[in-house]
Amino acid sequence: MSYPTHKLRGFTASGVPEQFTALRRMSAAERASLFHRILAEGVHGFCFSLYEEGQKPGGQVSEDQIRRRLAILRPHTNWIRSFSCTEGNEWIPLIARDMGFETLVGAWLGSDPDKNREELAALVRLARQGLVDIAAVGNEVLYRDDLSEAQLLRHIKEVKAQIPDTPVGYVDAYYEFVERPALVQACDLVLCNCYPYWEDTAFEHALAHMQYMHRLAVEAADGKPVIITETGWPSQGEGKDAARPSADNAMDYFILTQLWARAAQIETFYFSSFDEAWKVDAEGDVGAYWGIWDCKGALKY
Repeated sequence: MSYPTHKLRGFTASGVPEQFTALRRMSAAERASLFHRILAEGVHGFCFSLYEEGQKPGGQVSEDQIRRRLAILRPHTNWIRSFSCTEGNEWIPLIARDMGFETLVGAWLGSDPDKNREELAALVRLARQGLVDIAAVGNEVLYRDDLSEAQLLRHIKEVKAQIPDTPVGYVDAYYEFVERPALVQACDLVLCNCYPYWEDTAFEHALAHMQYMHRLAVEAADGKPVIITETGWPSQGEGKDAARPSADNAMDYFILTQLWARAAQIETFYFSSFDEAWKVDAEGDVGAYWGIWDCKGALKY
């Protein structure tokens, strides 16, 4: 999985936002207490980090590990977002539904047509079984240039025709929806990823930049629902220009985004639930540290 570095013109950092200032005036103990309170009260959704040590996409996962990890998340959210419908991932919606979760289920699309057909057929099958609340046809395939816009639109149209009672969308960076009106038109809702970190934003301006990204997506959506399908901040690793990973920044980004999303009633899936070591291959050392829980399932903050 890759992440966007493209930046649309328009966001300008000015001054230090009051939310950041107010949070950093609190003591470390007060901020940790606020983090735990937010988590205890529950957030809208988590992206489900499935792979344990030594695992990566392409390998088979077990029902047992799905249950173990979902059990950790169950007290803290009602929604789970999954990324694939094959290689054991097809068990996630079934087990999640059995445990009382609502589901945003994604078919992982790439450049292999046979694999894409397998993923899409599995997504349709799960939806027809009543296990999918929102269906996502692909994740960042336009950013990776795995499919053309025309190919993706055909897949979205095909899936919508087969599961007319399930909302169908596509997940990508917010700017893809700004720049591709046909993509918005094809989807029932806009599923956008908003990452100030990957656009080199200094932490004190991260919330304001994320809000700007969301606002552009809302404007592009032309009245259709908009869900933030990914946003987060890493706790370790090499920084990216002004964006610096740290435990404090990661915990505080969670606090700031959740307080804003709750107050503004923005449906948001936090990225991510657990640390996953395999992501180092695609993103460098920072890729392994986006979770609220570590790779062994222990809360990090």
